[in-house]
Amino acid sequence: MKKGLGILLLFGLLLTATACGLLQEPAEPSATLEAVPLEVDEADEAAVVEEATAVAEEPPVEVEEAAETTETTETSNETAAAGGLVVYEISQGESEVRFELDEDLRGTRITVVGTTDQVAGQLALDLSDLSTAQVGEIQINARTLATDNDFRNRAIQNEILETGAYEIISFVPTAVNGLPASAAAGEEISFTIDGDLTIRDITAPVTFTVTATAVSATQITGTATATVLRDTYGLNIPEVPSVANVENEVDLIITFVANAS
Repeated sequence: MKKGLGILLLFGLLLTATACGLLQEPAEPSATLEAVPLEVDEADEAAVVEEATAVAEEPPVEVEEAAETTETTETSNETAAAGGLVVYEISQGESEVRFELDEDLRGTRITVVGTTDQVAGQLALDLSDLSTAQVGEIQINARTLATDNDFRNRAIQNEILETGAYEIISFVPTAVNGLPASAAAGEEISFTIDGDLTIRDITAPVTFTVTATAVSATQITGTATATVLRDTYGLNIPEVPSVANVENEVDLIITFVANAS
């Protein structure tokens, strides 16, 4: 009799776990994640074209000044060609998004870490004039986030993030603050990006703190970090006997490499 009750109880628990998504395989990514094209302001590009045109339309000079003027013109043309915003795109193979939070697992306090390389976005920079910097929408494919535990992964994707219905986590920047006037190659700079973070169907303001380095004229590397609250986005943890005291604060870290496109 007791054995029969135990089997029924186990069967009931399995049915409950299946119904709540803990045993269901999460949805696969629907497509390869691609960056939303950044609409770079045309004003800066127009200024570059205007400068180049002005140089080309300069009136003829006297013979004795020809050599000096030719050198000046070439320098001006090089400056015009190099000036303006450069669009950089996040390289997925070289970048990572990570979330971290603490929980009690079987009575032991641990830090849960989930990662994915499926992050996409663009930024535009003129290193000689960072006041014109622009950051486009950043997208993360939530279906690809994974921890070190398959059971937890199913809970996160099926029950917490509901990735079957809400595949993409997005961050839409609204302001970039604290940038210096300019930056040189190899120089690390720090600044913040304000924006709207959407998880599932809830959007809330978030500020990322960023450190970035222009490795070269064609590559930017950096790290962006922010802390969000689970309850802001209604991210409730399923009741599991071995898990307790899951932290409300979640750290989000984006480690990125962006190459000139």
